[in-house]
Amino acid sequence: MDKTFPSAAAAVADIGDGASLAVGGFGLCGIPGTLLSALYVQGTSSLRVVSNNCGTDDHGLGILLGAGRIARVTGSYVGENKEFARRYLGGELEVELVPQGTLAERLRAGGSGIPAFYTPAGVGTPLADGGIPWSHHADGSVAVASPAKETRTFRGRDYVLEEAITCDFALVRAARGDRHGNLVFDKSARNFNPLAAMAGRVTVAEVEELVEPGALGPDEIHLPGVFVQRVVALTPQQAADKQIERRTIAAPPAKKTVTH
Repeated sequence: MDKTFPSAAAAVADIGDGASLAVGGFGLCGIPGTLLSALYVQGTSSLRVVSNNCGTDDHGLGILLGAGRIARVTGSYVGENKEFARRYLGGELEVELVPQGTLAERLRAGGSGIPAFYTPAGVGTPLADGGIPWSHHADGSVAVASPAKETRTFRGRDYVLEEAITCDFALVRAARGDRHGNLVFDKSARNFNPLAAMAGRVTVAEVEELVEPGALGPDEIHLPGVFVQRVVALTPQQAADKQIERRTIAAPPAKKTVTH
């Protein structure tokens, strides 16, 4: 089955207002920037996003956030996005912060058909006991707080129950992919991409290199095509468009003075 779409715009055309969206990437590494840009141009709003973080002010999910298109974020890291903090504290955005490993497992569980699981992460904290502000009123007071979660003891240790995550759609980026949706990710760009892809009922993958079925060896495939419904081949310019979240440049070493 050929799952390729002619453009990013065509691949996200049916993502409507209010849709839930799992998005791969970590910071700006491995983000599906072309698909997110197409979603921005399309004008979709009131999105409920699940992602490790929300991009930066000018890139990734940050462009949707800055335009007021995101209503809720489930993530583990605010990152370098000042607009994210402003909207959350100003009552314009609902935010559920989740421990990073728990977020990864909630996505994986959703894609594996596991409704919930117990984890020790968060036991004895407001994450389990409830009361973490999810949203604020304009005056800064808490509008919605997190509920208490079920806890249970196994072999003398307490655990908290976490529900799996599934979303209407998932957007991910891969280094290579074939027309059947089998994907290969490049090093750290793998991050949350396979997990987000598993959690989407309809998963759209932008790939830097599109290959024919059979070109990818079974052992090199990181995510099988059963989890991917749509594939978009990037142009060389789109594939090369990779931003750096925080550029750090080391000072050149001091020249040594040689005496004779």
